[in-house]
Amino acid sequence: MELDDIRAFDAWYEKAGVRAAARRTVDEDDTDILKEFFPRRLVPHLGHPLVAEREQPLQRYLSAQHLYQWLNFTSHFEVAVVCRATQRIAENRCGLEVSNTARMNAFKIMVDEGYHSLYSLDVVDQLEKRSGIGALPYDFGPFIRNLDAIGHGYPQHRRLVQLLQVVVFETLITSILVDIPKDPDVITVVRDTVSDHAIDEGRHHAYFSAFFRYLWGQLDPGERRLVARFLPDVIVRSLHPATAPAHAALRQAGFSEDRARLIVAESYHRDAVLRSIRFASAKTVALFEDCGVLDIPGAREGFVEAGLLEEPRT
Repeated sequence: MELDDIRAFDAWYEKAGVRAAARRTVDEDDTDILKEFFPRRLVPHLGHPLVAEREQPLQRYLSAQHLYQWLNFTSHFEVAVVCRATQRIAENRCGLEVSNTARMNAFKIMVDEGYHSLYSLDVVDQLEKRSGIGALPYDFGPFIRNLDAIGHGYPQHRRLVQLLQVVVFETLITSILVDIPKDPDVITVVRDTVSDHAIDEGRHHAYFSAFFRYLWGQLDPGERRLVARFLPDVIVRSLHPATAPAHAALRQAGFSEDRARLIVAESYHRDAVLRSIRFASAKTVALFEDCGVLDIPGAREGFVEAGLLEEPRT
């Protein structure tokens, strides 16, 4: 699909969440707030034996903190990472010649993402007040510093790396956006908010899939080799779970330092994390393969080494 041929934005003024959806608010029904903050199967440390044996209020507290962490991450990421690079496209500063249509669609994405940031924080605020469970402090700094460390040795390519960050994240398919809206056991405002987000992200997925095809077609052989080398690291750093918030929540819930470290280490062990990353990035990796990225010498081996592809059978 060409960058100017994305029909998903044709009805943006009528259908985008920021234009058409009502503000999502906590249900007045007292039974709804007693539902799950987040599906248990998507919170690894809730399944750890040391947590599972504890009383339900403690587990509920940890589930709430996991939701708050995800919403706070979303709020920061959309502005600090997605809008940062998308603004380059919208303002024709991305290093590529893009049409007015592509630029206006980029501005629409920025509006979407700003709204996603707003309602993520809005839901945190509402749930804190309704549930009585306050959110622990959240620090986005470690994530953005780790993500931006990619390509530090190539400062002349910083703009390119930022574009790759957005392409990767906006073409991922995560269990959160897919599963939560369909889970009747999750608090309604959470389900509705994630559903709204997923609908908007469908447009963004189409845009950045087309944008990568256009970007790849404009790169010279040296730049293609560089991109092929960067991409596995961008994917892994984008999807690797942040365990510091889980550790902080466990400590706040009363676990000792040693037990909190043990729970995190065993809940987020390397094999399970890589399986999750490989699942979420499957469509993104397929996009890169279709574009010819994995045909670059050494590229396929890099994706295999990062755990994004299975070892080829001999």
